[in-house]
Amino acid sequence: MATSNPPSARSSDKPASGAALIRAELKTLPASPGVYRMENAKGDILYVGKAKSLKKRVAAYTRPERLGARMARVVAACAKLEIVTTHTEAEALLLESNLIKRLKPRYNVLLRDDKSFPYIRVTTSQAWPQITKHRGAREGDDAYFGPFASAGAVNATLAQLARAFPLRSCADSVFESRTRPCLQYQIKRCAAPCVGRVGEDDYRALVDEALAFLRGESRAVQSRLGERMRAASDALDFEAAAVFRDRIEALTRIQGRQDINLENVGDADVIALARRGDSCCIQVFFFRAGQNFGNRAYFPSVPAGTDDADVLEGFLGQFYAIHAPPGTVLLSGAIPNAKLLSDALSLRAGHKVTLAVPARGNRRAAVQHAAANAEQALARHLAENASQLRLLDGVAEVFSLPEAPRRIEVYDNSHIGGKGALGAMIVAGPEGFMKNAYRRFNIRAGADEMAPGDDYAMLREVLTRRFSRALKEDTAAENGGGARADWPDLVLIDGGAGQLSVAEGVFAELGISDVALAGIAKGKDRNAGRERFFLPGRAAFSLEPRHPVLYFLQRLRDEAHRFAIGGQRAKRSRGLVRSELDAIAGIGASRKKALLTHFGAARAVAEAGVEDLEKVKGISRAVAQRIYDHFHSAG
Repeated sequence: MATSNPPSARSSDKPASGAALIRAELKTLPASPGVYRMENAKGDILYVGKAKSLKKRVAAYTRPERLGARMARVVAACAKLEIVTTHTEAEALLLESNLIKRLKPRYNVLLRDDKSFPYIRVTTSQAWPQITKHRGAREGDDAYFGPFASAGAVNATLAQLARAFPLRSCADSVFESRTRPCLQYQIKRCAAPCVGRVGEDDYRALVDEALAFLRGESRAVQSRLGERMRAASDALDFEAAAVFRDRIEALTRIQGRQDINLENVGDADVIALARRGDSCCIQVFFFRAGQNFGNRAYFPSVPAGTDDADVLEGFLGQFYAIHAPPGTVLLSGAIPNAKLLSDALSLRAGHKVTLAVPARGNRRAAVQHAAANAEQALARHLAENASQLRLLDGVAEVFSLPEAPRRIEVYDNSHIGGKGALGAMIVAGPEGFMKNAYRRFNIRAGADEMAPGDDYAMLREVLTRRFSRALKEDTAAENGGGARADWPDLVLIDGGAGQLSVAEGVFAELGISDVALAGIAKGKDRNAGRERFFLPGRAAFSLEPRHPVLYFLQRLRDEAHRFAIGGQRAKRSRGLVRSELDAIAGIGASRKKALLTHFGAARAVAEAGVEDLEKVKGISRAVAQRIYDHFHSAG
């Protein structure tokens, strides 16, 4: 079983380096937060960066003429792009700092002196305490918080703290000579104690809140601010309520769950497996002294019929034959001979090596984080390599098509209680998802023509519009009036016999007979893996749970559903920002009020992680995940 990344069958078609390579990688990048690494042809790390949306950030490098000279050189030399997704943008910031410190990329600004880390300092010994960045020896009885991995991390934290706790950051000489408020006061980043805009008691209360927050008492501070916001609102003092809202929102940005590091563990490797059919990815995260020092994805060759546990055990034996194991190895699943392998690795390493499958706590969170990245990496790998062609051949075999389809169109509908209905079409082919060909259809039929939520009528309208237009384009092309339409080889409908019958009726009305039709319906209890497939003139059937084609068709169906939901969500959110919460199933008036009270604004809810959402009263784990998925599915 090989542990190195096998070369793609299409590698000769892939650009060797530069903006063209980044442009080729772009179509498979997720829209989630994360960190990206650029490497040259020798494998040297050129640059490490973070992003709120990896897809949007990396897209900027496809136009090097718009970059500065430094980043233009990075792009020109880039021969490989690696990514790791994170739960929130704050985690991406911390991981970026860890990797820059560890890898020392040539084109990053580096923290050269490891003996002098930056801290946040609150000068509590002064009458009007100052909050600022500090390096070097500690002085007096002031409060210090840190250390931080980089000056950038301190600056970003201080910028957010100023929004929540408007304490002065100016030097004593400036503070003592002011006669009028500075710009920091105008933008609500300082309470202006220098000119008496805040009393000493009120300022000291701000200092105490900041210290409590930095010591970890964030929930108590946030609760008190929430109560004060509600009291101001009840008193119709909406300006004061808005100030508290902004402070609460700032707190959520800097107190978000930081689970990219692994405290109280020391040195550990976190290894997680993701599998779809006979393709799998094993993601390895390296933690040293509790800090995340990076990760690597491996795509071993897996013989048919091999269990996940055997795949993981085989990988561990080969991986640690060439890499020294740390004291702890955390796994996503149990392996058959854990005790034997642990003894063997301990003998090889010269120290005890413990293999464990954590069930709770931050260790379990680290394994889940690695597993999520393994799923992302595997999805990208499947879209990029030659297995896509094999899967298309498998689709042809399963659906009895004369040849592998070059273009598959998948259709789904979305609405909320019959309102905001639209249809969605996604397209896939040998190169993976063809996102420039995706289309959404606003349902035009009125209430007198269609009952609210009538999926059959919506599907009929979408298919009629799509293929009527294709026929018109072909007719125009035959008369010299333009290019011919793009026709699918296979149309896949999200639904069962009823939806398939609607599609057959539309094709019969339009005289279309050379496009294959199929329906995919969720199986018993709507569980993935039990889908049933419907073809014209053929009895419904299912595939084996681990059939590679089943995984592929599930991905197509799920992508159509994601695209439809994203369009429906965007359609609803064109109104007020707060309507985003109204679009989430299960979020009623009381939960919406609790969320807004806790976070201060809907925008802050959108940026929160699952663990942060779960802290809100009345929000269970399942509801928190639903809220997170609503805001973070790519549109």
